[in-house]
Amino acid sequence: MNQEESVYELNRIQRYIMQMRPLLKKNALFSDGTADYRQPVEPDAGDEVTVRFRTARDNVDIVWLCTGDKKYKMKKTETGGAFDYYEVKFTLGEEPFYYYFKVASGLLNVYYDRYGVSKEKRDEYRFCIIPGFSTPEWSKGAVMYQILVDRFYNGDTSNDVLTDEYYYIRSTSRKMDSWDQCPSDFSVAEFYGGDLEGVRQKLDYLQNLGVEVIYFNPLFVSPSNHKYDIQDYDYIDPHFGKIVKDGGSMVDQNAADNTKAERYVVRSADRENLEASDAFFAEFVKEVHNRGMKVILDGVFNHCGSFNKWLDAEEIYERSGDYEPGAYLTKDSPYHSFFQFHDDSDEAWPRNRTYDGWWGHDTLPKLNYEGSEKLVKYILNVAKKWVSPPYSVDGWRLDVAADLGHTAEYNHAFWKKFRKAVKEANPQALILAEHYGDPSGWLQGDEWDSIMNYDAFMEPVTWFLTGMEKHSDSYNGGLYGNGQSFFDAMAYHMSRMQTNTVFTAMNQLSNHDHSRFLTRTNQVVGRIGSMGPERASENVKKCVMREAVMIQMTWPGAPTLYYGDEAGVCGWTDPDSRRTYPWGREDLELMEFHRYMAGIHKRLPALRKGAVKPLFAANQQIAYGRMWDRYQTVTVISNLPQPSAIEIPVWQLGITDEDIMGRPIITTEDGYNAGILFYHVKDGILKVRMPAYSGAVFASHPEDFYPVLPSRFVEEGEEEAREKEQLEKAAEA
Repeated sequence: MNQEESVYELNRIQRYIMQMRPLLKKNALFSDGTADYRQPVEPDAGDEVTVRFRTARDNVDIVWLCTGDKKYKMKKTETGGAFDYYEVKFTLGEEPFYYYFKVASGLLNVYYDRYGVSKEKRDEYRFCIIPGFSTPEWSKGAVMYQILVDRFYNGDTSNDVLTDEYYYIRSTSRKMDSWDQCPSDFSVAEFYGGDLEGVRQKLDYLQNLGVEVIYFNPLFVSPSNHKYDIQDYDYIDPHFGKIVKDGGSMVDQNAADNTKAERYVVRSADRENLEASDAFFAEFVKEVHNRGMKVILDGVFNHCGSFNKWLDAEEIYERSGDYEPGAYLTKDSPYHSFFQFHDDSDEAWPRNRTYDGWWGHDTLPKLNYEGSEKLVKYILNVAKKWVSPPYSVDGWRLDVAADLGHTAEYNHAFWKKFRKAVKEANPQALILAEHYGDPSGWLQGDEWDSIMNYDAFMEPVTWFLTGMEKHSDSYNGGLYGNGQSFFDAMAYHMSRMQTNTVFTAMNQLSNHDHSRFLTRTNQVVGRIGSMGPERASENVKKCVMREAVMIQMTWPGAPTLYYGDEAGVCGWTDPDSRRTYPWGREDLELMEFHRYMAGIHKRLPALRKGAVKPLFAANQQIAYGRMWDRYQTVTVISNLPQPSAIEIPVWQLGITDEDIMGRPIITTEDGYNAGILFYHVKDGILKVRMPAYSGAVFASHPEDFYPVLPSRFVEEGEEEAREKEQLEKAAEA
């Protein structure tokens, strides 16, 4: 045998030996941005950072952390249970640090990134550490509650908007005769009387429900019930606060302007009312804070309203006589630069209606930041005012934030200024934005903290459990019940965010812009104009709603309830989704289920800031785990119409056969049970029997949270036998 043949034979033998290594366990590979795999979690420039990576025990040859053109060989530092742990340390520089992992096992090389295991490296899914980027600790996993104030509770009838108090968009204001009446198809000027005093009177209720943060739809002076058309950013609307000075004429029933709206001028523009309302709000926030809760305000800074004092297109402030002239009335207004007038000639005034409106709406004048440094300073002062004493609110939710400005470049520049101003005034204030699509450009540590989580929560949950689009505008049978599509969508959209932004994202099932989730469970396409309000409540499936709430309370992020969802409120998309809270007619069982799930979310440590890992996906079924330190949870959803046995590979979470799993809650087709049961794990598998339309939460180390009683253990086959017995009894009956 010549030398060349000898070398070939040696290589062949070496390859053969290497190929004898155990099969690479891809499901064991794991890392993310949580505390178990990155320390510190939110490092500053100059900090020493430790990054960890997990593999199956004795299953790989080498692990590299790769960044740019560099590869750092990781050192095996720990072996625990079924896993080996590798780590590498480095000093973080001033720039974002992007990385992924390369794993070699025999002749096989694979890559690991935010999307998971891949045969090829994918730069778009790299992990990222942004020096100095932190989100408020209190907001991570916080239970939030959204309130559209006019529809929550009327605690002070003296500040109610009156019928014919003023004119706005095709009609005069209307005080609704009945709290239980559904909004009409066009209801912008319909008022039910909800106010901040009403919220104050219900703080015990919110606290008992488990709420930690109240997010308010806009509270500032505005003519509409939703208040996304701000009239005055400097004051809380007296119709939500306090009216201490009143009187004057009101408009005629068939009025088409506000010439006679004297009473509205007094109520909304008189400084006694404005100052009294601000003072009341300061006391309100103080009471909320004394309960250990937080407050987030809605900031509508892309556009204002035609009533706004800077424009004064309804001449409210002109009639008040106590304000500078609006830009609609005179070109010499100090606010002229706040708006872009398409006809800026002197002849266009007075009453120049050529101002730019958001999406062409003249009731929503778009603010002209690029043309007015004075406007920029004004809004930044507004942003600082409300997060500073005496109000000291805890954050801003930013309406249509990506639309602000006339260019993308300016948009980013403004939000950088906004963040700087807010964080200097209140470093622990949260900044999150309404956003559809990829938010990564705004989540680089110098603009927003997080987002309202449509793409990485509301939509995947809705498609999986109902097949419905979030407005109830369409149905997609291909996504309905598709467990793998659910996990794929979640993984992709979560990869567009940093870990700390995922944990602070608002995870909602419903809100003021979309249909109520409970209505989506009837799988009917429609809106109030075509279907009528009654059909929104027909054939809804509360069992599916409970499954959704279980996902909401166990998936990474801040579970955010929309007022009334917990009480069983239905509704098509806006405006029907803005029905009143049904005090005295609540679905008490559904409400208690929310309370139990919020309690579990707060009690089990892994559910606030733990890593997430998909474990099982099938038709109408998913299971996933959360991991934090020594604690793990497993959530199982089975939306099938019949019982089913599922085997869940909990070994992937680090759960061993020595561990027991507690099941503190299960929801089924007919209700839910919060009596805890205990399960054994065998060969790394948790075997469960799931009833029809069911969901369950399991927790490791249940002895740290619940009393463990021998009588509460479920033995293998016991659930199936009990199910068979129940079916036989039902058949006999």
